[in-house]
Amino acid sequence: MSESAEEISAPLLADGENSPVEQVALTVLPTDDPSLPVVTFRMWVLGAAACVLLSFLNQFFWYRSEPLSISAISAQIAVVPLGHLLAAALTRRVFFRGRRWEFCLNPGGFNVKEHVLITIFANSGAANPYSIHIVSAVKIFYGRKMTFWVSLGVVLTTQILGFGWAGLLRRYLVEPAAMWWPQNLVQVSLFRALHEKEVRAKGGVTQNQFFLIAFICSFAYYVFPGYLFPKLTSISWLCWIFSSSILIQQLGSGLHGLGLGAIGLDWASISSYLGSPLASPWFATANIAVGYVFCVYIVTPIMYGLNVFKARTFPIFSDDLFTSEGQVYNISAIIDSNFHVDLDAYEREGQLYLTTFFATTYGFSFACLTATIVHVLLFHGKDLWLLSKSAFKEKTMDVHTRLMQSYKKVPEWWFLCILFINIAVTLLLCQFNIDQLQLPWWGVLLACALAFFFTLPVGVIAATTNQIPGLNVITEYLIGFLYPGYPVANMCFKVYGYISMKQALVFLQDLKLGHYMKIPPRTMFMAQVVGTLISSVVHLGTAWWLMDTIPNICDRAVLPPSSPWTCPSDHVFYDASVVWGLIGPQRIFGNLGFYSAINWSFLVGAVAPVVVWVAIKAFPRQQWLRHVSVPVMLVSVINMPPATAVNYNSWIIIGFLSGYVAYRYYREWWSRLNYLLSGALDAGLAFMGVFLYLCLGMGHVSLEWWGSVTDGCPLASCPTAKGIVVEGCPIF
Repeated sequence: MSESAEEISAPLLADGENSPVEQVALTVLPTDDPSLPVVTFRMWVLGAAACVLLSFLNQFFWYRSEPLSISAISAQIAVVPLGHLLAAALTRRVFFRGRRWEFCLNPGGFNVKEHVLITIFANSGAANPYSIHIVSAVKIFYGRKMTFWVSLGVVLTTQILGFGWAGLLRRYLVEPAAMWWPQNLVQVSLFRALHEKEVRAKGGVTQNQFFLIAFICSFAYYVFPGYLFPKLTSISWLCWIFSSSILIQQLGSGLHGLGLGAIGLDWASISSYLGSPLASPWFATANIAVGYVFCVYIVTPIMYGLNVFKARTFPIFSDDLFTSEGQVYNISAIIDSNFHVDLDAYEREGQLYLTTFFATTYGFSFACLTATIVHVLLFHGKDLWLLSKSAFKEKTMDVHTRLMQSYKKVPEWWFLCILFINIAVTLLLCQFNIDQLQLPWWGVLLACALAFFFTLPVGVIAATTNQIPGLNVITEYLIGFLYPGYPVANMCFKVYGYISMKQALVFLQDLKLGHYMKIPPRTMFMAQVVGTLISSVVHLGTAWWLMDTIPNICDRAVLPPSSPWTCPSDHVFYDASVVWGLIGPQRIFGNLGFYSAINWSFLVGAVAPVVVWVAIKAFPRQQWLRHVSVPVMLVSVINMPPATAVNYNSWIIIGFLSGYVAYRYYREWWSRLNYLLSGALDAGLAFMGVFLYLCLGMGHVSLEWWGSVTDGCPLASCPTAKGIVVEGCPIF
């Protein structure tokens, strides 16, 4: 360590100062070495390569029935031997010595700060751009025209817009110690394991050895759920016992029912939609479990049993849209030649219906919106007000924020320039392509205002619980009332209003990772911008290629039963564009709709945090009440559908074993190995998933036997109302 670094870190180690958040204190070192080179040739090469590879693979697997999400952790591991190889092989000659543009291809050994920046690049490619759903919906489901260049403009502007919000809110969501971003601790733990030398205890293993063992086990095991025995993805054992009972299969199916007793022994199934349960703090896992149980096992069975919203006419769990007779709705019949709703045709086809569970999840989304605002005002309002008054003084800084003061900050005007230029480009894009995007100029400005308003309250929830309450429903609800009948305008408004906020949170989370690892802020800014530009182009190019080369992609009615290209997330996105955009909320949830009662959820969501806040004041000795988070409870089912019950059951069980049992009773093991295990499971799954596709999937080599049927609950999707005729289902 350099002399300057010792001057910074020595007194901290002597005083024992650390983060006030225990999980952070156990994982992140309160030291820095400013002498380590960061922006190097190998960082650029490996960072760009990781970004391109992850962007391609994640978009490639996104259209599959069980989306395989390859996290940045996989690249974080894979680049280590490559980094050391380049450090050993590249010349150390200094070019243009003594001149302004002096540089060296190899400044020394591969170090942790280079590694962090490479991971930031990779992380840009790890998340699929939500805006590509627009392209899929228009080209595949609606069968309409959208050019590549217009699509690229939408993807780039939605991905970059979040930089503006992130730059303006850094002081609130990155610098305070309480904003600790739990997911980052997985990567910090892995960085330490990969770069710190550890002496193996007698009879034990080092962190590197543990990671390697867990990685090999995960890699080898995934051949079973990924190819040999897919039924491990959803073990719905009730269906095997009661093979002729519709009721039991509705209750027991992990993929098409309520998943009572269903579990998945597949890490892809466990982590697909909620992320790693090992990275979720126990109080957040418990809140999600309560919300999930309340929605799936209390509200839904009661509503189905009482036939609320004609529930028995439809499957108990489905993301399809239906007619009053339980048949799948023919959407193309109600669209005119101008890509607008034909109200006369809609009257002829009749009212559109949702499954009761689908409608209930919309109710939870409504409540989550108002609950988020009220919760943040009640529980974090005082702190945010003090920060707004510039009361964030040095005495309140934790050790990590104080260490970062030695680096130049990114000027706020950099972020503002990106923000205003991006908004201007978006306005021009929508105005000159109104025939394809349908969104008027005022819609763009309203979406931006909505995103900025919600980024702070939603960011507080994300930074403390690892869960992100979504704006997708309120954005499509609002534009659906203001501009009904235009499905693409609705989708664009949702993406600009929701994804710019979500993308801002991704940038903020990465900034916090750089904060923990002491990466210069300007270097972080550069990596995030370049990585986002690269990943946007690769993601869209991959999606465009798949849509043009895979026959009948996403068309469940035509695809063979064993085809993986069913696009569950795109189906839900398309359904939402029909409900909120094409038909409009007034005819679904408004005064002309069948589901207007669900609007009471807004009031319920606003009142619930007040009840919790009053309970905490009334019973101050009940410490468990302080961990009750209404927004997290309500956001629990926001991913359902396309997420299914088995995804949640397994996630909650693993989250309990890690966040409660291991953290409480095996604290030493948890602090050393919990996050490493999460990274190893992710990496092993990702590498075996890619290996299986390249070796077997591309050659269409498959196995057909009892274990190949993923769920084994064919009757779970049947209605139970009298006289409803559905193919493959009994008639009552």
